[in-house]
Amino acid sequence: MEPSYTLLFRRSARQWVALCLENGLVGQGETKERAAARLHEAIASFDGALEEQPDIYHAPISVKELHEFLTFEQAQPLTTSYELRAVYA
Repeated sequence: MEPSYTLLFRRSARQWVALCLENGLVGQGETKERAAARLHEAIASFDGALEEQPDIYHAPISVKELHEFLTFEQAQPLTTSYELRAVYA
């Protein structure tokens, strides 16, 4: 069974940004699907590097990092809704 990853999407200017909660990798694109596809590519690349060099640091993002992701470019309190997706990569 392939590992699953949790993605969080956020709009930034004209792009969508997808953040993987399990490893902190991001992908961006003009649509959520493109951002998810780019993040999927980044995860596959990172997993390949991790197989070759298992001592590479990797960990789930912290609550502080999640807060920074959600509030980046926000001058006012959050009024935006966010979407979580579980994907298999």
